[in-house]
Amino acid sequence: MTTIEWSDFEKVELRAGTILSATPLEGARKPAYRLEIDFGPLGILRSSAQITIRYTAEELVGKQILGVVNFPPKRIAGFESQVLTTGLADDDGAVVLVSPDFPVPNGAKLF
Repeated sequence: MTTIEWSDFEKVELRAGTILSATPLEGARKPAYRLEIDFGPLGILRSSAQITIRYTAEELVGKQILGVVNFPPKRIAGFESQVLTTGLADDDGAVVLVSPDFPVPNGAKLF
């Protein structure tokens, strides 16, 4: 494990957002969804997320998640992903989304 300084952690913008839409990402090497996520004052941002094993597109809509909003955009199968949607792997390797236990304002920063 690498130790970092508090100032390093402060650079990461981990923010709460609500998923507005989820559709299959056509052309992706691994099954993924195209997500539109409302980050409140930061606007609506897009993300590609390989979460198709645990979640259907329909159940994702309205779900609040935690995303890194200050990475540079990344092109995935011709789609510009602006946010890293965070998750943890379960025992089978399927991604489980990181989500607040109770509703918080969209755009709220993890600290």
